[in-house]
Amino acid sequence: MITAQVEPYKDCLPDLMACYDLHWEELALNKDKVPLDPQYDVYAAHDDAGRVLLVTLRESGRLVGYFIGFIAPGLHYKTCLTLTMDIFWTHPDVRGGFSGVKLFRLVEKEAKRRGVQRMFYGSKLHKDSSRLFEFLKMEPVEIYYSKWIGD
Repeated sequence: MITAQVEPYKDCLPDLMACYDLHWEELALNKDKVPLDPQYDVYAAHDDAGRVLLVTLRESGRLVGYFIGFIAPGLHYKTCLTLTMDIFWTHPDVRGGFSGVKLFRLVEKEAKRRGVQRMFYGSKLHKDSSRLFEFLKMEPVEIYYSKWIGD
């Protein structure tokens, strides 16, 4: 059985780190130029300030999915408390059912409990999650573009 729960970021960090390589291999762009190298100190500072929302999926205690987002007033809308997704991932073994729905329903419930008024999620076009977000009654609002201009 897969469970969803809110967890403290610092307590979950070893489990997250064990998943990051697989997540990076599957989803990262420009892997030959940009190594995985999270700024754990920055995450910790945001967590200490109460701005990190971490929701996990676990199966018999094993981490099989996560959502990490940041809660803060919008830079252009200081009266609107906003949750902005940083990353999310589910292990390939648990996809295809409702684990993603379970994850994001708890994200929304916890965000609402914390006073969030608006949420922004993103989807990689090469691993599109739009169907999930549309199922959750989200609406598409923007597309990001990327171009490597280093060396």
